Amino acid sequence: MRILIAEDDMVSRKFLYGFLSKYGECDIVVDGLEALDAFLMSLKDEKPYDLICLDIMMPKVDGVKVLKTIRELETQKGLLSEKRSKIIMTTALAEADFVQKAFEIGCDAYAAKPIDTTKLLEVLKKLNVLLY
Repeated sequence: MRILIAEDDMVSRKFLYGFLSKYGECDIVVDGLEALDAFLMSLKDEKPYDLICLDIMMPKVDGVKVLKTIRELETQKGLLSEKRSKIIMTTALAEADFVQKAFEIGCDAYAAKPIDTTKLLEVLKKLNVLLY
């Protein structure tokens, strides 16, 4: 499984990498522009990410705009919904409108920080990115 972790906070980044690297190959980026670059490169190489953990509040380009761009690029490429990256939005924000907007744009799940690994595992299984 290919995983992209887009997170500007070092502690959260290290935590997600430590947890998710057991399940696949992880790439890490620290802002929204890098996330878009990594996603575009994965499409170009025909090795799209299976899972993207995307922080809502990031420098340069926020996670909601990154999510919107990724979904538009997948649509332009003609990817069927089952072939699209599964995207989990992560945030410490308690504001429901950010989360609601992310779901409207097409995120697959939401994880509040600090991340509960038991709940995250359940979400990964529901999204069919973990087969065990």
